[in-house]
Amino acid sequence: MTRADRRVVVTGLGAITPSGLDVPSLWDAVVSGRSAITTLDEPEFQGLAVRIGGRIRGFDASGVVDPPLSRRLSPLLLWAIAAADQALADAGIDPAALRTGAGLPWDPTRTAVLAATGSGPVDAMQAATRALDARGPRGVPLSVVVHGAPDAAAALLSERYGARGTAHGVTATCASSVVGLGEGLRRIRHGYADAVLVVGMEDCLNAVNLAANANLRALASGYEADPTAASRPFDRGRRGFVMSQGAAALLLEAEDVARDRGAEQLAVLAGFGESSDAHHPTAPHPQGRGAAQAVAAALADAGLDPYAADGIDHVNAHGTGTPAGDAAELAALDAVFGDRARSIPLTATKSSTGHLLGASGAVEAIVAVRTLQTGLIPPTVNLDDPEFADWDIVRGAARDTRRIRRVLSPSFGFGGHNGALVLERP
Repeated sequence: MTRADRRVVVTGLGAITPSGLDVPSLWDAVVSGRSAITTLDEPEFQGLAVRIGGRIRGFDASGVVDPPLSRRLSPLLLWAIAAADQALADAGIDPAALRTGAGLPWDPTRTAVLAATGSGPVDAMQAATRALDARGPRGVPLSVVVHGAPDAAAALLSERYGARGTAHGVTATCASSVVGLGEGLRRIRHGYADAVLVVGMEDCLNAVNLAANANLRALASGYEADPTAASRPFDRGRRGFVMSQGAAALLLEAEDVARDRGAEQLAVLAGFGESSDAHHPTAPHPQGRGAAQAVAAALADAGLDPYAADGIDHVNAHGTGTPAGDAAELAALDAVFGDRARSIPLTATKSSTGHLLGASGAVEAIVAVRTLQTGLIPPTVNLDDPEFADWDIVRGAARDTRRIRRVLSPSFGFGGHNGALVLERP
């Protein structure tokens, strides 16, 4: 077997999200149809047109890194580190032992770390700008240089675990995590790495970013009295997406490497496709042209016929709840799957979690893995008046089926970025 022939498997999962501070909690919330969206009532949000979102609550940073470093890091980076530790532990690797000198179970020079994010730790730059305005140049903290960039988490995690392969950021707005996972797949498949840790992360839940997205009319507004009703993918009453924050991590390994060390294979990452709409800065192509291209490429990469009954069994849709985005996504699926499209069970879990932007693809890949493991398809919350009634969109309660073998998990973002993953049961 050549390195380019190797299958890529998922062996570890970790998550710090508004829906839960670990994968079991996240899965329980999503499969139960529980919304994580709350009112943002802190002083910084007063006066904003939109004051709802999915916020991390109850996270204890004290055990993540040493206090001196913790004080210099954005919460986003602490979430990313915590999610990465969870993913390694889930894969049977003790992250604490790695920090005391124990070696990785693979060649460290063939271990990569990819930090996928649309914006990175934007709070660091915003805080530094306020410090400059208030105290002048000497008031600007050094940490904005070292820990204020989108690739900062990759550098921190590489040092933390002794991973000496490539370590860098991956940025493609809301498709960032899917592109990061796809890059991880390719690095292992084509012989550049034996293992890749992919961490998706985002924290734009601040006054500046909320105001900017509200001014774009991209956010659901008018739900402060009942924020749990705000995220409404595929519903006639949808008004836009609901912003959330958090981090999620997946450990990818070459199948032969995972097998040799006795690791449990949670899923196979079988296919990846990406494209650009080349159409508009914020609006999707109305016929879903780029989205269809990415989905078709992912299926081809996985060796699947889109029209075959034994192909994709379920779609965890991007489904943000924007009027144009939801329609374009279904148009893309229609173009790829033809007559099969409307009979494939589909769900939109952002209705529960909110939209974690660059981290959303990693969160949804984790949900897809749990769907493969359990046969449960989570419901689409708040789908009270379906606009696309002839599609099989799961709603009301989770659907219990033991026939899920392959899940399609796509992500699409501003700038026309499109990515799609195919995950299979081992």
